[in-house]
Amino acid sequence: MTFDPLTLAWIVAVFLLAGMVKGVIGLGLPSISLGLLAATLDLTLAMILLLAPNLVTNLWQALHGGHLRALLRRLWPFLLCAAIAIWPGSAALGAVDGRALAALLGLLLMVYALLGLLRPPLRLAARHEVWAGPLTGIVNGILTGLTGSFVVPGVPYLQALGLSRDQFVQAMGLLFMASTLGLGASLGGRSMLGPETLAMSAGCVVPALAGMALGRRLRHRLSEAAFKRVFYLGLLLLGLYIVARWLLA
Repeated sequence: MTFDPLTLAWIVAVFLLAGMVKGVIGLGLPSISLGLLAATLDLTLAMILLLAPNLVTNLWQALHGGHLRALLRRLWPFLLCAAIAIWPGSAALGAVDGRALAALLGLLLMVYALLGLLRPPLRLAARHEVWAGPLTGIVNGILTGLTGSFVVPGVPYLQALGLSRDQFVQAMGLLFMASTLGLGASLGGRSMLGPETLAMSAGCVVPALAGMALGRRLRHRLSEAAFKRVFYLGLLLLGLYIVARWLLA
């Protein structure tokens, strides 16, 4: 598979931007890159390109933070279900109209953005985690298999657990790591990964890391709260665009 220079430049720009946002606020790389790529390219291809950058950029976040063992003891049913349920979700790829799946991605991005903007009080009693964790993981995994998005309802579920900021950031890294590995295994098991696409995904790591380095330099010069509002608003508009594009097609 080959791309014209303009498309290649667009892919590099997307991961540079997504990496910069993650460098500033610590999140947003999969949502931004997947949303922008799905708005212009095939959804399955966008999911493949995301694999290596998301794996690399979330590795440190998942394994470091000082809470790994405690989080794994508490979250392993949720994380396991989130990874395994990607397989049945990905069964729809190729069988369902890709534009409809892209529209579903747009809706998920809108939900995620609205939750970030409105910040509704989310709280789950500890006694409900035994069933809510696996159930949320299954739903999250199926939606990941369908759209490549890792965030809904997984991130709101983690917010509802009352974790500290450091625990929440590390828990998101674990979710994104588990989901990336599950998505890669599902796509590979369905013969959707080839040497060329994997090499392209690996190449996308470079602009993603460069963007993160730039974002970290900008972090102390920008208001994180204001930047997050801009991020969620941009994500909302992107989701609206993807859905509108499908409705008007």
